[in-house]
Amino acid sequence: MASSLDADDKSRPVSFPLRLLSPPSTFPQKPHEEEAEEKEAKPLLAIRSDGKELKGSGCDDDDDDEASERAYEASEKVVIAEDDAEGDGSAPPPFSWKKLWLFTGPGFLMSIAFLDPGNLEGDLQAGATAGYSLLWLLLWATAMGLLIQMLSARLGVATGRHLAELCREEYPRWARLALWFMAEVAMIGADIQEVIGSAIAIKILSRGVLPLWIGVIITAMDCFIFLFLENYGVRKLEAFFAVLITTMASSFAWMFREAKPSEKELLIGVLVPKLGSKTIRQAVGVVGCVIMPHNVFLHSALVQSRKVDPDKKSHVREALRYYSIESTIALIISFMINLFVTTVFAKGFYGTKEAENIGLENAGKFLQEKYGGGIFPILYIWGIGLLAAGQSSTLTGTYAGQFIMGGFLNLRLKKWIRSLITRSFAIVPTIVVALFFDTSDSALDVLNQWLNVLQSVQIPFALIPLLTLLI
Repeated sequence: MASSLDADDKSRPVSFPLRLLSPPSTFPQKPHEEEAEEKEAKPLLAIRSDGKELKGSGCDDDDDDEASERAYEASEKVVIAEDDAEGDGSAPPPFSWKKLWLFTGPGFLMSIAFLDPGNLEGDLQAGATAGYSLLWLLLWATAMGLLIQMLSARLGVATGRHLAELCREEYPRWARLALWFMAEVAMIGADIQEVIGSAIAIKILSRGVLPLWIGVIITAMDCFIFLFLENYGVRKLEAFFAVLITTMASSFAWMFREAKPSEKELLIGVLVPKLGSKTIRQAVGVVGCVIMPHNVFLHSALVQSRKVDPDKKSHVREALRYYSIESTIALIISFMINLFVTTVFAKGFYGTKEAENIGLENAGKFLQEKYGGGIFPILYIWGIGLLAAGQSSTLTGTYAGQFIMGGFLNLRLKKWIRSLITRSFAIVPTIVVALFFDTSDSALDVLNQWLNVLQSVQIPFALIPLLTLLI
């Protein structure tokens, strides 16, 4: 009987409904049947549990699981609670500030995709072209992004697998390869914006001494920073990203204070939907640059950096509660940063002749002409914020690329090899872009706008598998 059931399990795909957050209840059984029952249950547990549980399960699939790519090894995960005194009850433990702190991190890494140079490009062009009128779209796109990211987190916590792994296990070969290809296309498009944004910031801060292509090469080396920080543990890496987010928030808040945008127009722009025929491309770009396809894959993996037993309903509910809180806080901060950038350029350039030509490349120069120098020239404040956005997003892009490639293709490679492969996919086309567009600001800005539109087109290829696996 056990062998026939085992064969049936292997012949049909396994779905992961989130309403089943604990293993099926066991019925009274005879002592001599326990071994057969255990063998029947272990294939499901091998899919649903993390690496630590698999090593102790003693199932026949241990060797296969050891050969499969995992988001985090058991030794890399952050320990939330040492004891399991709460048992298997469905009610999560009472709220704890200490536990919220321990769960804080994945949501902020996820939020960086809402703050990359592609977002800043979309923000400044939306502000310069449409004024305050697209702020409502920014708000609702961020809210929709939060919903999608929470679904991604739910999938990762409840199954113990990230989205790319589940796509590999659930879909036929042609479908998973197609999904992997589309995810890589979205990754390359996002990475071009992120690396070019960092290169522009380096060019600004070096006063033009370092050309764009050298900035691209410098930014490409950040994968080694990523590897260096990753060796010190997940929490150290998260702390580094927190510093970069704080740098962005401080820089753009300072610019917001200097620009003094109209509070009334800002409030109307957030609350009153308005969309003109001349702002369609900017509107699509805002949605595309806020909801990033690769971020859906990333968040489902990041939440596995905490030790959560997916077979205990109370632990899953507790993790989802804290992840919901920290992700909401992180995206509120990201919305405020995007709001600062949009309103600064709306106040300074909406309705002016510069509005049609402004972009990442020349935004600093226009800001300097509009708002002047002072003790801290706004040109360099903009450059610092842009550099923080570019560096943080390229690092998280490297992170996402590792999960996507490893999950879809089941590659178990050393981290430095995976980082180099992931960076190479994006750096080669980015260098070509840097060399071709270095002398043409307007062409580079148009390219960035269409790359934001590309992200919008790619959203269904991440969203449909996510929703399908959740049903």
